[in-house]
Amino acid sequence: MAVPLSYYLILSGFVFLTGVVGVLIRRNIIVILLSVELMLNATNINFVAFSEYFHNVAGQVFVFFILTVAAAESAIGLAILVLLFRNVGSIDVDDMGK
Repeated sequence: MAVPLSYYLILSGFVFLTGVVGVLIRRNIIVILLSVELMLNATNINFVAFSEYFHNVAGQVFVFFILTVAAAESAIGLAILVLLFRNVGSIDVDDMGK
């Protein structure tokens, strides 16, 4: 018994909305980076769901490229975060302008 496409889209919508709320509400840079990763994962769910629905492998291959870029983005983002913490002494977004 297959899961309908709409279930995947609803799940993806909730995950993406959680990421958007995390970016808008939180002031911690780590939480903002994790929220961006949640939004990327929501798009990955969409790609895989539509790839399966249309019986095309292109969406699943595209997800591998997105995951590679996301891993590099996380590594660079954490490196920048460490440098900001050393220079500013805080990872609060409001303290960055001071």
